Amino acid sequence: MNHSKQAGAVRQAWQQGVILPITLIVLVAMTLAGIALLRSVDTSAVIAGNLAFKQSATASGDAGVEAAIAWLIQTAPSGSLDQDVPGSGYYATRQDALDLTGNKRDPEGAGAAEDDLNWDGAGVVKLGGDAAGNEVAYVIHRMCDSAGPLDARTCSTQQTFRKGQDEGAQGAMEGYRPQKFDSAATRAFYRITARVSGPRNTTSYVQAVVSI
Repeated sequence: MNHSKQAGAVRQAWQQGVILPITLIVLVAMTLAGIALLRSVDTSAVIAGNLAFKQSATASGDAGVEAAIAWLIQTAPSGSLDQDVPGSGYYATRQDALDLTGNKRDPEGAGAAEDDLNWDGAGVVKLGGDAAGNEVAYVIHRMCDSAGPLDARTCSTQQTFRKGQDEGAQGAMEGYRPQKFDSAATRAFYRITARVSGPRNTTSYVQAVVSI
């Protein structure tokens, strides 16, 4: 009888000793799972925030494109689009070798290469910041091989026609009369590149090609 009681007491003590390390292992596992969950939530929040800033920066790029179009429309009648106007961020050639992202570096790593556009320099137009904290800048390139008068052989151009009303059209039926082309005009294509720098080192580039 005493031997049986002693065996039961030893078994109970052994069981109580095993439960403690098992409980500790479970607690450690739950702690690690909780930390992993928190990190996952934080990472998702950061990614979502970065995407929101990226979209905001891209939307702000439209301001740069619209400002460039307004400048082209205002300047075109003066005939000064045949030559570079660096102070207004305008270049009469396409500059195919130019890195518009400004990320190219020379082989020796000494800094920006010669054909690396400096968005902080004087050759671009900076519009300043908007309500979202985005800094907008733009540059314009005429799609031509060389500066000078517009030449359809070396420039990307668009042929447009002006419609003239039929001389016999009168009264309410005027809009239904046949129309005829009475003149043609050659228009140049211009590439507008807008760069937006936003919060959290967000950078977006927006390009548009227009004919003026």
